[in-house]
Amino acid sequence: MNKMSNKSIRPSESTPLEGELEGALVPAIIQDATTKNVLMLGYMNAEALKKTQETKKVTFFSRSKQRLWTKGEESGNFLNLVSIKNDCDGDTLLITADPVGPTCHKGADTCWGSENNQGFGFLSDLEQVIENRKADALKDASLGQNDSSYIVSLFEKGINKIAQKVGEEAVEVVIEAKDDNDDLFLNESADLLFHYLILLQAKGFKLNDVVEVLKLREK
Repeated sequence: MNKMSNKSIRPSESTPLEGELEGALVPAIIQDATTKNVLMLGYMNAEALKKTQETKKVTFFSRSKQRLWTKGEESGNFLNLVSIKNDCDGDTLLITADPVGPTCHKGADTCWGSENNQGFGFLSDLEQVIENRKADALKDASLGQNDSSYIVSLFEKGINKIAQKVGEEAVEVVIEAKDDNDDLFLNESADLLFHYLILLQAKGFKLNDVVEVLKLREK
């Protein structure tokens, strides 16, 4: 397989890869430019790469139909090009795109059947724990039971208690910020974030809802 340049390519740039792809098919990994989730895998030749750059719509070479096909040409679920990168060995493309609708032809967000949600690593895991504890609190309330979990106890005490805890932790963060003990400052910051995540869910929201508001402000 022909080697390709390691240059990172933006859609507005002319690509040096087209000529080097003559007669070759290379895998193209498609990644959501925002969520960073992998959406699908396709294959490109020189013509597909050129059309992708010209139209800003991700286009592949279909091995079964032996022709070019633009993702979304029938469904309308296009992949709008953001960037193209070539890997260190010069034989695989990483393409970031903004998907319009689901990517999989079966209607799923990705070709692996997973949802294309924004993830925040450990914080997302923590949000799931909080969500489960909130469900436990609702179940306990319906059965007249009490759970020993701290998170459950907060949900059972209601929004006023949760908001009060956020306020208390915020004050602690301010106090520690004016001191020189970094360990205490970080611990109080962790407490504040933890209780804020609980407050968000008590109000019916999650961290991603706040992120979306920040994105709107950026515009």
